[in-house]
Amino acid sequence: MVILIKVGGIIGPLPTVGLVVLTAICGVWLLRLEGIATLTRVQEKLQRGEIPETELLEGIMLIIGGALLLTPGFATDIIGFICLIPGLRRPLAARIIRSSSFSQFQMHTRFQAGGFQAGSFRNHDGQPGHTIDGEFVSESGGSESNSESAAGRPRLDKQDRPQ
Repeated sequence: MVILIKVGGIIGPLPTVGLVVLTAICGVWLLRLEGIATLTRVQEKLQRGEIPETELLEGIMLIIGGALLLTPGFATDIIGFICLIPGLRRPLAARIIRSSSFSQFQMHTRFQAGGFQAGSFRNHDGQPGHTIDGEFVSESGGSESNSESAAGRPRLDKQDRPQ
């Protein structure tokens, strides 16, 4: 605010307000443009089976930069533009990712192009599980609905029980 008041004293209040509004409009335009480009890169990396760590961090930086550019003040505008301009944002994001404090966060998945590998799901004990697809026919004659027993568990008829 101090910088905003000093600039207002030098160039006048109306040009200062105009400059703040102009930076906000430029910030929204740049945020939209860079946001779409970053989202496209995220989708491309996901389709190739890669983790878009840099792009996700850039997305966070875009949100912060957009918020700072909408906040009145020249100091916030400078930081906001650093977060929005690709030539400044990308090296900063890469440096944050390389830093030791950020490297603590790791993703342990068996993700590959096209989705998760078959059989990579785990049950409640953490052991590998398998998905079994099947159908059954309920021949209930009583008051049970949706092939469930009175206890709320699925009811298996003789033909549905495993042998």
